Amino acid sequence: MPGTMGTVAAIAPYLALQSLPLWFYLSFVLAAALVGIVICGATADALGVHDHGAIVWDEFVGFWVTMIAAPAGWQWVVAGFLLFRFFDIVKPWPIRWLDEHVGGGVGIMLDDLIAGIMAFVCLQCTHYALSRLV
Repeated sequence: MPGTMGTVAAIAPYLALQSLPLWFYLSFVLAAALVGIVICGATADALGVHDHGAIVWDEFVGFWVTMIAAPAGWQWVVAGFLLFRFFDIVKPWPIRWLDEHVGGGVGIMLDDLIAGIMAFVCLQCTHYALSRLV
């Protein structure tokens, strides 16, 4: 449940960022990912638990990756949310392998970044397919 709540919390900043130029959005997400490696790793060390439920910055960044160049509209935000949560929860290969074998801040961030990329591809393909039907 913390991952879902973290992703819900990531929606408001996304809505503030979505109308900015793509280069700025991409730069912001990259910076957030790099900062996340440090802060998630430090938090995990302080708590003594790898990827503790209280660590949700990785969900923020994973969702923001999903929403790169997303079409405008609330339905796309909902679709992006659902797709990201699906990949983050189910953890298809290579996400589960990364989650189990890569430690520290990199490991905490990496599984959510890959889940975000997979959700991004699905979201963009869905938009492309639907745009061809209309």
